[in-house]
Amino acid sequence: MQGMTDDPITLAPTHADDLAAFKRELQDAFAVAVIEEFGSLPDGPIPSDDDLDASIAAPGAAALRILRGGRKVGGAVVRIDADTHRNSLDLFFVSPDEHGRGLGHEAWLAIERMYPQTRVWETHTPYFEKRNIHFYVNKCGFRIIEFFSARHPDPHRPGPGDLPGGDEGFRFEKIM
Repeated sequence: MQGMTDDPITLAPTHADDLAAFKRELQDAFAVAVIEEFGSLPDGPIPSDDDLDASIAAPGAAALRILRGGRKVGGAVVRIDADTHRNSLDLFFVSPDEHGRGLGHEAWLAIERMYPQTRVWETHTPYFEKRNIHFYVNKCGFRIIEFFSARHPDPHRPGPGDLPGGDEGFRFEKIM
């Protein structure tokens, strides 16, 4: 798709008739990292359909399509707290075919512009996902503020064994 790389990233709400495709594309994108790290997927998609449905239906949640020139290149689920302005990036993906083109960073900047009242952004990533850690810390300006493990479990995440690589992960924060 020549010329598409010059088109700006835009965000659009995910509509009900696109939700199944959105979820499948997110799970496919997450699968790439799991397979790269562990060689295969555990039983069922990651995140599970139930976890995805819960994230999308959470209070203040918005499922967003990431578009370039009107073409779907990724998505995000954010939770917006209009009272505290402490918002959360719950899920974020760029289609694997689009990796390495700077779309993730452009998409993150578009999310920041979409929610200018945000005081603090928070997100999480598993320990094994080094590409995500690099992206959030070095590209987007987040700081690692907490490390979760068997000795310090994340009280808001699935139980041990629910994620590949066990229960180790990071919580990030970006103060705006």
